[in-house]
Amino acid sequence: MPSPLPAADLDHILAHTEGLWEHVRGERVFLSGGTGFFGHWLVESFLRANRALDLKASLTVLSRAPETFLCNAPHLAGCEALQLLAGDVRSFDFPAGEFALVIHAATAASQKLTDDDPRQMLTTIVDGTARMIAFAQSHGTRQFLLTSSGAVYGQQPTTLSHVAEDYNGAPDPLDAGTVYGQGKRMAEHLCALAACVAPVQYKIARCFAFVGPHLPLDAHFAVGNFLGDALAGRSIRIKGDGRPLRSYLYAADLAIWLWTILMEGQPLRAYNVGSEEALSIRELAETVQQALGKPTSVEVMQQAAPDAPVPCYVPDTGRARAELGLEAWIDLPEALRRTARWHG
Repeated sequence: MPSPLPAADLDHILAHTEGLWEHVRGERVFLSGGTGFFGHWLVESFLRANRALDLKASLTVLSRAPETFLCNAPHLAGCEALQLLAGDVRSFDFPAGEFALVIHAATAASQKLTDDDPRQMLTTIVDGTARMIAFAQSHGTRQFLLTSSGAVYGQQPTTLSHVAEDYNGAPDPLDAGTVYGQGKRMAEHLCALAACVAPVQYKIARCFAFVGPHLPLDAHFAVGNFLGDALAGRSIRIKGDGRPLRSYLYAADLAIWLWTILMEGQPLRAYNVGSEEALSIRELAETVQQALGKPTSVEVMQQAAPDAPVPCYVPDTGRARAELGLEAWIDLPEALRRTARWHG
C-alpha cells in the first residue's frame, strides 16, 4: 500500500513556504491533476500547512478517477479540508462558489500517449487549459498557476549549457513527436490571451525533470527506471548511449517552487523550475548505484554515433533564484535515497 509522503519532506516544504500561506487563509483552492506526481505533492503539502497553521482553508481536487487518488493516498480519506471532484479537465462540471487560487497541473507527460494518440495529448492540454481558465474567470479567482514545461523551448542548442526563459526557440511544428511542447506553448498563450479580459493573475512554471516519491518506476522517466532496476536488484539498463545531459530536482523542493511561484511570482512571467546540476544519463545511473549502495551493474545498450551532438535538457533557474529566493536545497544523492526509502 502506498505510504504518506515523508514527514521530514512535508516539514521541509512548510519551513520554506510558511510566510506564503496567509494568501490562502480561509480560502478555497482548486487543483487539477490531483492523481499525478505533482498533484500528490501539492495536495499533501497543502494539507500539512493547513493543519500546522490553522488556515481553515480547503482544497478541491479534480481527478478523472478519485478512487485511484484514494487508492494511492488512503491516509487522506475523510480529510475535511479535501474535496474530490470527478471529471475530465476538458469538460468537468464547475463546482459552485469562489476559489481564490487555481492550480492547473493536469496532463501527464506521457510518452505512450504522445506515441499512440498525439491528438488526444494536444486536446487534453489545450482544451483542458481553456476549461480551467473559464473556471477561474467565473469563480472569483485571483491567482492561477499553469504547470508548463521546458519542452516549450524545443531542442536545446548544443551552444547552451542551460536554457533560460528568454530563449526563443520552439519545437518543430512538423514533428508530431513534439506535441507535448506544442500544447504547452499554446496553453501559455491561452493564459496571455485570458489576462487581457479578466483580472486573474496567471503564473507560469516551466518544469523540467524531477525525482521523488510517486514518480513511476516503470514509465519513460530514466531516473524512475534506474531506481526500479536498483531496488529490484537488476542491472541498471540505459536504453540509449548514456550521453544526454539532464538535471533532477527533488519533489519536496518542486512543491516549494510551485507554491512560491503561485503566490509570489510575477503575472505572465515564466519561471524555469528544476535543478541546474547537469549530469549525463550514464552518470545518473552511476549516481543511483552509488547513492543506494546496490551491487548492481550499469549496462549501456547503444553506442554513440561518431561526432553526434550531445542532447541537453537543463534549465537556467537564475530568474527564480534571484526574484523568489528559490534553491535546490536537497541534492541528488539524498533525493535518490529518500525516494528509495519511500518505496521501501
